[in-house]
Amino acid sequence: MSPLRIVIVGAGFAGYQTARTLSRTLRGAAEIVIINPNDYFLYLPLLPEVAAGVLEPRRVSVSLTGTLDHVRLVLGEVDSVDLAARRVAWRDPEGGRGEMGYDRLVLSVGSVNKLLPIPGIAEHAHGFRGMPEALYLRDHVTRQIELAGAAENRRERAARCTFVVVGAGYTGTEVAAHGVLFTDDLYRQNSALHGEPRPRWVLIDIAPRVLPELDKRLSRTADRVLRRRGVEIRTRTSVKEAASDGVLLDDGEFIDTRSLIWCVGVRPDPLVEDIGLPTERGRLRVDQYLAVPGHPEVLACGDAAAVPDLTRPGQFTPMTAQHAQRQGKIAAHNILASLGRGTPKPYKHHDLGFTVDLGGVQAAADPLHIPMSGPLANAVTRGYHLAAMPGNRVRVAADWMLDAVLPRQAVQLGVVPSWAVPLDTESPEVAHSARDRS
Repeated sequence: MSPLRIVIVGAGFAGYQTARTLSRTLRGAAEIVIINPNDYFLYLPLLPEVAAGVLEPRRVSVSLTGTLDHVRLVLGEVDSVDLAARRVAWRDPEGGRGEMGYDRLVLSVGSVNKLLPIPGIAEHAHGFRGMPEALYLRDHVTRQIELAGAAENRRERAARCTFVVVGAGYTGTEVAAHGVLFTDDLYRQNSALHGEPRPRWVLIDIAPRVLPELDKRLSRTADRVLRRRGVEIRTRTSVKEAASDGVLLDDGEFIDTRSLIWCVGVRPDPLVEDIGLPTERGRLRVDQYLAVPGHPEVLACGDAAAVPDLTRPGQFTPMTAQHAQRQGKIAAHNILASLGRGTPKPYKHHDLGFTVDLGGVQAAADPLHIPMSGPLANAVTRGYHLAAMPGNRVRVAADWMLDAVLPRQAVQLGVVPSWAVPLDTESPEVAHSARDRS
């Protein structure tokens, strides 16, 4: 008789935690398969530090096969789920097709960049949701500073030294905070730019303040740090149109720039809608046990799932790593319960506070809702990340120590071209190939 097969789609915070919990409990008593486009778990909160040259890419990429014992990895992107036949189908990185059946299914496919119907955005902006986008941005920023140093036209030089971030939420704020420190380093190293104005960063959001979804105290701290570094914060402002040479704001101002970084938020992976089950704003509806109504063998968690928030009746849990990681544990527990190991648990979690890394020794944090800022908040933030990471802790800490005493490396490798990371993609975690482009 074939062993029971548990298939987990996606290896983000929720999927990785589900696989890890199941593997440690079942220890080979069931076949656990995780299907993911990459062979690593990406610790997304530290991605801005990769783009800013603080951390090397492999530091935030935790090997799936190296850390998940008794779990079989299938490299591929699931594009079809047959609930009646209990089968999933995928496309592998080389274009091949595969499919398999399941006895239990966990859908944790995560999210992709959120798009808005603004002319030129899809063509000229780049998102910040996966490793390819972070590597592209790191190279692109470095290249713009170098091209600015070689430019003879003052207007071109200024445009190449101007960086516009749209979206002042968690990601956009951290990208701007780290980005301005990165370009200041590059500026100081480029003798051709000595005597020229510093690189310009503009952070734009339609909301009335930065970090609008977080506590106002965190918002005030982030605002103060960014402004002190020279970041221009434009609240209650949006982009009306984007072009290759700049962006037009809704107040009529045109900003000359070659860099438009799109951080307006995320939307659930389109696979969720394709399954054909009831959704809530693109997220698959589940009950408090993370089970899909009518399909008790299917669970969903993380950004893909609209999980009832038992701490706020009538609402759903936010799309955050904090919730996704804990939902992964509950999904694993409830799968075990369905196999006769324990009883099901509902998902219930009170937010424990947030941390926002503002680069250097600055951060804003409210652990257990105790507000703090500056170096102390930075220590708490880094400590939290080291504790939350499932691997690479020593390497991350070593990179932080080196960054504190050494200048950033001003080189761009050009390994990810612009066309490989389109904003309008269902797979931000994978760089597009020339075959995809044609």
